[in-house]
Amino acid sequence: MLPSQQRTMLERYRNELAKPPECKYTTAMSLTLELPDEVVRAMRLPAPEKKRRAELELACALYAQGVLSGGKAAQLAGMNRLRFGQELAARNIPRHYMEENLRQDLTDDGG
Repeated sequence: MLPSQQRTMLERYRNELAKPPECKYTTAMSLTLELPDEVVRAMRLPAPEKKRRAELELACALYAQGVLSGGKAAQLAGMNRLRFGQELAARNIPRHYMEENLRQDLTDDGG
């Protein structure tokens, strides 16, 4: 592959990452995580931030363990993939991304 083709592919990929996540599905499966009231009250966060933070922490943990892909973890965290990647970097969580993943991202519609 020529360097100019690589740059073009990377530019397309960066543009795709910058887009906010979209919901392409008409059905959703619900999973409810119940936390004891005393645990929720003990969280040293403003009330409006507690749910979002719990989702982010869960997304990062599941990604780090290889349970969720980066795209699905970003969706759980309510972020686009670029922003989620920045969050992973800030936490020193290694990315599980190979050249094959890039090829698939560039050819797939994300489904």
